[in-house]
Amino acid sequence: MRILHTSDWHLGRSFHREDLLGHQGAFVDHLLEVVAAEQVDVVVVSGDIFDRALPHVDAVALADEAFARLASSRARVVVSSGNHDSAQRLGFGSRLMDAAGVFVRTDPSSVGTPVVLEDRHGEVAFHAIPYLDPSALLEPWGLGHRSHQAALGEAMTRVRRDLAARPSRTRSVVLAHAFVAGATPSESERDISVGGVSRVATSTFDGIDYTALGHLHGPHELAPALRYSGSPLAYSFSEADQAKGCWLVELDATGFSSARWIDAPVPRRLSRIAGSLADLLDDRSLTDREHDWVQATLTDVPRPARAMEQLRRRFPHTLVLQFPTPVADPTTPARPTSGHSDHAISLDFVRHVRGVAATTAESDLLQEAIDGCCHDPDQDGVRAGTAEGGAA
Repeated sequence: MRILHTSDWHLGRSFHREDLLGHQGAFVDHLLEVVAAEQVDVVVVSGDIFDRALPHVDAVALADEAFARLASSRARVVVSSGNHDSAQRLGFGSRLMDAAGVFVRTDPSSVGTPVVLEDRHGEVAFHAIPYLDPSALLEPWGLGHRSHQAALGEAMTRVRRDLAARPSRTRSVVLAHAFVAGATPSESERDISVGGVSRVATSTFDGIDYTALGHLHGPHELAPALRYSGSPLAYSFSEADQAKGCWLVELDATGFSSARWIDAPVPRRLSRIAGSLADLLDDRSLTDREHDWVQATLTDVPRPARAMEQLRRRFPHTLVLQFPTPVADPTTPARPTSGHSDHAISLDFVRHVRGVAATTAESDLLQEAIDGCCHDPDQDGVRAGTAEGGAA
């Protein structure tokens, strides 16, 4: 059996206000091409179909198109919900979709009841575990303590109970959306820690022929049969160096046989560049970055005026402009603010951030802003009263 493992589509997500729906649609096209070219039997999607619990109508339309096209392909589809999905909305109509070969599982009560598919070697039990909220399941499942380890541990107990009741030759695939120990997160995943406890031990999935993980956006191989596919697109500049794609997994008669990485298309690369503004504008080695989405870190002191405007003349898709965080000199005592004017404090802040003093024009502008912010309308009444009550 050939299984295509993907996850974390996050349909409807933007990238620094850039609309990604067209790029996500290109990934769906790619997915269908892989299904046909590689003769995929089952596509598994391990959570976070949508980026929001209440997704935009265009994101819903793309998901509907993706599932309809997959249902018309040679592959069957098994889907579990992630922490970004609304279990109720994603799971709507799931019983009807079963008939089309698209099996969507979002309800914790379904844990332990697999989707059973067959190949020439016999049955494969697909246990699609939706994202499990430990707080919501603490009492219903009698977890004992509130953690992801406790919730997934109980889920896997139910999975193993089902597998133990099946013929010994039944192979198993588990879909799970969690932060499993040994993997490295990116900046774009939503924190799912509960009381500081978010990680799940790899041993939780021992004995499963293949575990298709979702939640982290970078691909990881934690064990030959325990992997994250990651997201199909980069959703933060911390993912600039990550590969994006899917795992093509093969099961033979005895279980896991192999996994091969298949790259996804990259509609626009991400680049992180750093240096002075003049260097970045003149450096010929950056020519191939000119059409990338760019995060630029400028090292200029003082900070140059209209830096973003100048950068975008060469790098029109610059999305983030930042400056290194100044490092305080530990030998220099902090200047107390008590007894100093707001203007003096603001000038100290400018010097601390930029490393040089504000210009005369900047100092005047800061004073004007402070006067405007600190204007007390009650003082007008006092002055007006004085003027009305007698000669000033």
